[in-house]
Amino acid sequence: MSGSRLSRLVLATLTVAAVGVPAAGAPADAVMAKPNIVVIMVDDMNVSALAHMPSVRSLIANEGTSFDNSVVSYSLCCPSRSTFLTGQYAHNHGVLGNAPPDGGFAKLRAGQTLPVWLGNAGYNTAHVGKFLNGYGAVNPRQVPPGWAEWYGSVDPSTYSMWGYTLNENGTLRTYGTPAVEDPALYQTDVYADKAADYINRKAPAEQPFFLSFAPLAPHGERAVNGVDLSERNPRPAPRHRGDLDTVTVPKPPNYNEADTSDKPASVRNRPLITPAAEERIEARLKGRLESLLAVDDAVTRIISTLRTTGELDNTVVVFTSDNGWMQGEHRIPSGKIVPYEESLRVPLIIRGPGVPVGKRVSTIAANVDLAPTILDVADATAALPMDGRSLLPIANDPGSFARGIVIETGPKQNGAWYSGLRAPRWTYVEHSTGERELYDLQQDPFQLTSVHNDPRYAATRQALANQLATLRTCSGAPCRQWTPVPGPQL
Repeated sequence: MSGSRLSRLVLATLTVAAVGVPAAGAPADAVMAKPNIVVIMVDDMNVSALAHMPSVRSLIANEGTSFDNSVVSYSLCCPSRSTFLTGQYAHNHGVLGNAPPDGGFAKLRAGQTLPVWLGNAGYNTAHVGKFLNGYGAVNPRQVPPGWAEWYGSVDPSTYSMWGYTLNENGTLRTYGTPAVEDPALYQTDVYADKAADYINRKAPAEQPFFLSFAPLAPHGERAVNGVDLSERNPRPAPRHRGDLDTVTVPKPPNYNEADTSDKPASVRNRPLITPAAEERIEARLKGRLESLLAVDDAVTRIISTLRTTGELDNTVVVFTSDNGWMQGEHRIPSGKIVPYEESLRVPLIIRGPGVPVGKRVSTIAANVDLAPTILDVADATAALPMDGRSLLPIANDPGSFARGIVIETGPKQNGAWYSGLRAPRWTYVEHSTGERELYDLQQDPFQLTSVHNDPRYAATRQALANQLATLRTCSGAPCRQWTPVPGPQL
């Protein structure tokens, strides 16, 4: 059963339960209406930060399904968001970085994306917030194809919590100045105002809507004269500054890893984290987590607006991040784009018609699955081969799906890159430098020891290398094929 049919079946059941049977002559759409869809995508949020977002947990997770093993295929903003918009791996959509020549906004084939396909299926579409890196650099008044309403932040102002410019349906409007922390103009709150206004205007209409809500938090701000980011980066909303001042840096076993001799040179050559460096990590952590409190407030407002307009029960809400974030693991004080769990794993939670309530799923999910899931809900069709799959069948029957996900940062023109696989038990990576990594996540969840040269794992490594040879260039259905991998010969 497709997600859209499943969603409609749930809606039809709810309607019949409420009124017995449809009234004679009632329009079929009253029972078979397509769900609205709201996607909330934050920036650079790792899974551990979810502990500080009570509204996300109570209003979305408790009322829906959490995918506890959710990863991104390319843990960098522009490639990951392009995967969300296309349902394709980066090696297919071609956005292999945040800037030219490998990536950036202009690299994406904008006419072949999710909002275009949803618009063709009868949806009203709107975007609020960050889009793709480099958006607005050439033509800040450009509205990308498929968006009926557009409130996109113009780069580089996107990376300022005050003093940012939005393209509002072709009109540029700047909110405040970077150095003046006006509570009324805090970026996340202004975005929340626009999201709530959109829902209030569109919810009563018969046409279903798709809302993409993309706050910057917890991504860091850009350095601007007069702005002090030494204590908080990003700056939180003034009402939340200091709320998490007692937070300290989490120190899992791989924090400031003592022995990195098994790692590639790019990690192996890193110095140990000093006390001064740890203070910087902690200061940034406070800003990151406190900035997410305003996102949590925005989630409350979006859900409340859906409820008061009578649309909550007919709306699929997705909460996720474009990538994770390192904060001292494997001696990496900050950043992403590495094949480690803290960089790859992101929160992914879905609530709405057809989605089990209060469920946790351990089957691997990925950002490549977001577009197929949304199209399934909307009964819409893509104009490109989908590399991912709808998550609705996985949510309802997780044990029947075995899979591995391509993780990649190339091939590209600039700099080193890697290609690999993230499977239920394994992370296998081939670097352009010729280096290899293989982690047995069942025995070593913190990726402390790469077993790529361990003879006991020779068969495992070969099986993963064979699958990667096919999947690294896959397109469409072949990307969803997976062969079980043998364990170590102990």
